[in-house]
Amino acid sequence: MNPGNSVLETMDDWTRRGWLSHLNRAFARFLQYLDNDAPAPVLWAGALVSHQLDRGEVYLDLEKLSQQPELTLALPTGTAPVSPLRKYNLDEWTAALEKSRLVTDGAGDTPLVLEGNRLYLRRYWRYQQTLNIAIEQRLQPIRNSLPEALLEPLASLFPSAPGGPDWQKTACVLALRARFSIITGGPGTGKTTTLTKLLALLIQLTRYQASATKNPVILLAAPTGKAAARVSESIGKALDNLNISDDIKQAIPTKASTLHRLLGSRPDSRQFIHDRHNPLVADIVIVDEASMIDLEMIASLLAALADNTQLILLGDKDQLASVEAGSVMGDLCHGAEQAAYDDNTLAWINTYAGAKLKATGFEGTGVNQQTVMLRHSHRFGEHSGIGQLAKAVNAGNVKAAISILNDTDRYSDLAPLPRGDYLKLKEQPHPEAAEHLLKKLVSINNGNDAQDQPRPRQGYGYYVDVIRKNRPAESAHYDNWARQVLTAFDTFQVLCALRQGPSGVQGLNSRIEAWLFPKQQSFWYEGRPVMITRNDYNLGLMNGDIGIALKTAEGRLKVAFPGDDPVSDITIRWVSPLRLPTVETAFAITVHKSQGSEFNHVALVLPEIRSPVITRELIYTGITRAKENFTLLESSKDVFRQAILTTYK
Repeated sequence: MNPGNSVLETMDDWTRRGWLSHLNRAFARFLQYLDNDAPAPVLWAGALVSHQLDRGEVYLDLEKLSQQPELTLALPTGTAPVSPLRKYNLDEWTAALEKSRLVTDGAGDTPLVLEGNRLYLRRYWRYQQTLNIAIEQRLQPIRNSLPEALLEPLASLFPSAPGGPDWQKTACVLALRARFSIITGGPGTGKTTTLTKLLALLIQLTRYQASATKNPVILLAAPTGKAAARVSESIGKALDNLNISDDIKQAIPTKASTLHRLLGSRPDSRQFIHDRHNPLVADIVIVDEASMIDLEMIASLLAALADNTQLILLGDKDQLASVEAGSVMGDLCHGAEQAAYDDNTLAWINTYAGAKLKATGFEGTGVNQQTVMLRHSHRFGEHSGIGQLAKAVNAGNVKAAISILNDTDRYSDLAPLPRGDYLKLKEQPHPEAAEHLLKKLVSINNGNDAQDQPRPRQGYGYYVDVIRKNRPAESAHYDNWARQVLTAFDTFQVLCALRQGPSGVQGLNSRIEAWLFPKQQSFWYEGRPVMITRNDYNLGLMNGDIGIALKTAEGRLKVAFPGDDPVSDITIRWVSPLRLPTVETAFAITVHKSQGSEFNHVALVLPEIRSPVITRELIYTGITRAKENFTLLESSKDVFRQAILTTYK
């Protein structure tokens, strides 16, 4: 009997248990088809690298697999069927793969590529090569000094201030040095403000080097429509407070597009219109919310850049990685918090940023030399529970995080209404108590203040009230009403760690729908919020866009979406439900889907039972989606504690 057949039989058992997908098992069978004599370790490695791809990992770490298979593969601990993997140590894994004709170190067209202890599917190995080569080329300094004419604008944009290094100024001077740079930092650290000042400097630098009237071609992008709309809005606000001439302000772009739109998606294809044969026409490309970019997308973007195009990435390195495979931002920014600059980089920073940085003793990578981490949050001060909790979670400090959550007298932004129910839930977490509090939170409607702005602690009861009470008498005002409804809906959001189960997206959406609209009988009804789950370029709707079903002046039900198309001034897009691509109800969404968004009040619902996907990064991302209030709803204390101790890094 072919030993590979017994391996496939074991994989069948794993598939029934949900540890492997049918696709993972099918890939192992494909490898056996290519080489009927493929040994068991090669078939297992093929199935497992495919499994890791499903988890967002672009390679299988053989060293970790040989040491801790359950942890590496995110399988239940102490499971006896994992024993087939324990037969092989690292040397045996690598020896079997190196001898196989299905594997090379990159040459040829084998389905698998082994690079050190990392096993890749060939396509993702190629993406990684594209990323490595393109960034390495852009890391080389393109100037040895800054022109004297730029020093005065630099000083004007960044007046001297007492205290430590001005990291925003440091980010700008490093970005002026090479054709690649990263600006990372948590929420409120001024990434967009820094970018806006940097763009003003780059425009002035271009005019100095070329002609007084020439402006660089600058393209702004983000992974999702919502993130693109946010960066557009943020740059517009930053410009209002920027002390620069009007002609420079007018040259700074304020409209961002999605990456798919920027590159030009081809229907039913992984290819884009812009690639290495047809590069983007741009001097500078800026991508915000870069933590959401997967490896395939960043490789496609880099392939579409001309050699002299500058790339600037912005994002929070500590957020969740993209839904698709590849933790690009986290990997590129590894060690950014250490400010591990070499002597040449330190000399440049100290000369032009007026800093007094010294070597930290850490050996930095080439990417580290062009990366700056912003550290001071202007949004969350020392009295902000959201800010302090996010900091504790990000540091993996369980004791501090729990202490902050419990100190609701000091951190009122962590104590939702009704407060009494919340305190009872913290004392004794229980599914029924969490459900009871969530139902109350969802229904809260505090009305508006004197300036007609929503109060910070709102539930979905607020947007439902806006639908019913603010409906205009004339059709000409329906766009404005729809905008009010969408804004009201954004003041509160329920976030989930999982999709399945009572505390997952599907279970919560069903119950919240019943709480808010108990009399609705049909699938579509006025007030239903929906999220797009598949890009539709004909409609201009992207995965993650949220709209709300409303009745038009003619009484027809349509879904209102924000008019965030950068090439259009439309404020609201009204779309028939029949024309929409795949959608799902959006009272509750996953933390992954919330990236690139912010809400006044966030309620993060954790399940009773631990899951490998509930990590420190997920909790941190959920917390930092909240601008003014955050509520943690947990049915078991252990889930939150264990999540803080679990990280992909």
